[in-house]
Amino acid sequence: MAFRGLYEHSLDSKDRLTVPSRFRSQLADGVVLSKGFDPCVWVHTTAEFEELSDRFLSPHSPFGKDARALRRRFHGGSFDEKLDSAGRIRIPKPLLEHAGLEGECVVIGAGEYLEIWNAEAWAKQEEELDAAAPEIAEGLAGAGAA
Repeated sequence: MAFRGLYEHSLDSKDRLTVPSRFRSQLADGVVLSKGFDPCVWVHTTAEFEELSDRFLSPHSPFGKDARALRRRFHGGSFDEKLDSAGRIRIPKPLLEHAGLEGECVVIGAGEYLEIWNAEAWAKQEEELDAAAPEIAEGLAGAGAA
């Protein structure tokens, strides 16, 4: 099952976020939370996170400066977590700071993973994305994407 949809949630006083109920079974074996390239937190299943690392990082030699830097950011900014009995995950402080998370949040399905955004930041991002989507789609079509 792919992660789809947009869900509004709030962080509680212990920096926990309730995962949308429809995704809990997929995440029951644990999650990896990491810094997104945008100001958001990525939520991957452990298996998907490992596959992402194997596919995009492992082929690059650790002798290269850029490969080392990206490995550090990717793995150093990642945290293994488990859902608690109420379906919540704790967001570590470095990720809260990276995404500016506090109070109202938005959980967005992104296919293979979820993204957690500050609600205000997401509203701005969504507005920009809606305006740019036709041009982005055209550019990808021109690049031969199917």
